[in-house]
Amino acid sequence: MLLRGVLLAVQALQLAGALDLPAGSCAFEESTCGFDSVFAFLPWILNEEGHYIYVDTSFAKQGEKAVLLSSDLQAEEWSCLRLVYQITTSSGSPSDPSLLNLYVRFEDESFDRLLWSAKEPSDSWLIASLDLQNTSKKFKILIEGVLGQGDTASIALFEIKMTTGYCIECDFEENHLCGFVNRWNPNVNWFVGGGSVRNSHSLLPQDHTFKSELGHYMYVDSVYVKHFQEVAQLISPMTTAPMSGCLAFYYQLQQGNDNIFSVYTRDGAGLYEEIWKTGSPGNAVWNLAEVEFSAPYPMEVIFEVAFNGPKGGYVALDDISFSPVPCQNQTELPFSAAEASCNFEEDLCNFYQDKEGPGWARVKVKPNMYRTGDHTSGTGYYLLANTKFTSQPGYIGRLYGPSLPGNLQYCLRFYYAIYGFLKMSDTLAVYIFEENHVVQEKVWSVLESPRGVWMQAEIPFKKPMPTKVVFMSLCKSFWDCGLVALDDITVELGSCWSPERLPPPPGECTFEQDECAFTQERRNRSSWHKRRGETPTSYTGPKGDHTTGVGYYMYIEASHMVYGQKAQLVSWSLRGVTGKHCLTFFYHMYGAGTGLLSVYLKKEGDSGESLLWRRRGEQSISWLRALVEYSCDRQHQIIFEAIRGVSIRSDIAIDDIKFQAGPCAEMEDITQQSSGYSEDLNEIEY
Repeated sequence: MLLRGVLLAVQALQLAGALDLPAGSCAFEESTCGFDSVFAFLPWILNEEGHYIYVDTSFAKQGEKAVLLSSDLQAEEWSCLRLVYQITTSSGSPSDPSLLNLYVRFEDESFDRLLWSAKEPSDSWLIASLDLQNTSKKFKILIEGVLGQGDTASIALFEIKMTTGYCIECDFEENHLCGFVNRWNPNVNWFVGGGSVRNSHSLLPQDHTFKSELGHYMYVDSVYVKHFQEVAQLISPMTTAPMSGCLAFYYQLQQGNDNIFSVYTRDGAGLYEEIWKTGSPGNAVWNLAEVEFSAPYPMEVIFEVAFNGPKGGYVALDDISFSPVPCQNQTELPFSAAEASCNFEEDLCNFYQDKEGPGWARVKVKPNMYRTGDHTSGTGYYLLANTKFTSQPGYIGRLYGPSLPGNLQYCLRFYYAIYGFLKMSDTLAVYIFEENHVVQEKVWSVLESPRGVWMQAEIPFKKPMPTKVVFMSLCKSFWDCGLVALDDITVELGSCWSPERLPPPPGECTFEQDECAFTQERRNRSSWHKRRGETPTSYTGPKGDHTTGVGYYMYIEASHMVYGQKAQLVSWSLRGVTGKHCLTFFYHMYGAGTGLLSVYLKKEGDSGESLLWRRRGEQSISWLRALVEYSCDRQHQIIFEAIRGVSIRSDIAIDDIKFQAGPCAEMEDITQQSSGYSEDLNEIEY
């Protein structure tokens, strides 16, 4: 349903070199270039006159999918995938719009990773630029169109192009301008200069790329300025993969005293940060600028010119490039947030304590009614501050993290559990220690928390100077002391919450939003249920979920079932691949009458299932981690089956399921696994 007029209007968008496109690219002129429609879904239709492929509601219903799959690709160097697309819909704003998704399918993974998604309708062609990190693994590109509401809904692809390099790089020689866009202003805007176009009142330069009239660049001219501080912005595509290094570009300034040329970054939450500004009046030659650029999470680069009046001259920009190494005038290596993270399984990592008073002890305990195991695996190590051992009320020795560079946005996450303490306020607090000013600022403290439950805390912070994170436990009264546990500390660059963050890959499920792609044959009182907090029956089930302590998990409610009754949770269909898979999840089996929890593999075409893993009876009051390694080269499903035990105190719960390619990095104790496994295999099925 795309009008012929629209097609004619966009023919100018044909990318250079369309006749000799690299692998993973297609202009859809006469064929789909090795991109094939997946037979099980709607076919993509090649327009008779070429130029695009489409799917629409003239031959399909709302909710139906069309899936396009590339041939095997390889990107041993960083690559940029550009997609020229259009989503159209009926007049009005439908509640259920069409959806265009792009996935990456690695050869050794049984699921597809969502790289990008769009649903906004448009009356013109749009460009999406997607960074593909270098990898030695083969992969395929999978493009999925899901038709939305309306009689005239359609999804069309005009071109796909995969090239070596970063998406924020551009020499402005191609018509699509690498996905850079001008933020429209009634008076001053960025325009394409060079070539045969001469529409400026200023005498503009030759481009930097070819140093001739054939080349192109971007420029902004002050002759149209009508107000003080008129601003023009040229905005790069949003980064889609973490990157850090040196951003370089060439620029020219004319009459630079009357304009300000700056470069900013802007993240998904709209936070601006200036990273470069011209320091001296410009001249009419191409100048090289180099600036340290770090994008650990999605962000745009904005080239901004502010004019103070109509005599500000022009600013020209060309040949934006990026290198993953520091700029020549910089010697510092990029900061790695992993240096400030620790799960305490081996040691204290880069954390240390002050020498005053009792401190944090690294402990490993057998879980019981009064003490849960660690958060990482249920059987590992964590830090414990025991204020009962203090000779007088006060703080337990401060725990310091490593030094963090200043002027960066951080997100600190950690898990804590509180035991004892009649009054919980301030039993655990987090301070930010500014090294240069020797100042400690409290940024978080416990107000109230369920006792004995691993709770997640998130703290965003940003300081201009180098800082350290400090954890401190406090016992205010000699008569009110207790235990404070700490585990799985992570520091990430970026905000704790960003609207640009993609959902977790389909190989992971925390049950926070929904049941992901898991299904059940029937749903009734004896099915798996989603729940938060404690289960209704005392002395069985978890007190909270494993993900955050206050989130959701899946469980069976034994009081709604009879002895031996089963509940099955079935995964989506997983693709068969060669090599090993590792399935990890957390399970909770606490209660005197606990039954069985089993994991089965069901291969496509087989009538039965094969047992991969099983636990029987009460295991622990803690969440325990399971690692299940298996191989399957056919389409298959994973089934979690819980069987109710002899009493109502037999609730069974699971949480935080994750599928990974390759063997499990660490395995459970072989003796425990083999003895439990053989006993369970001899179990009489209910």
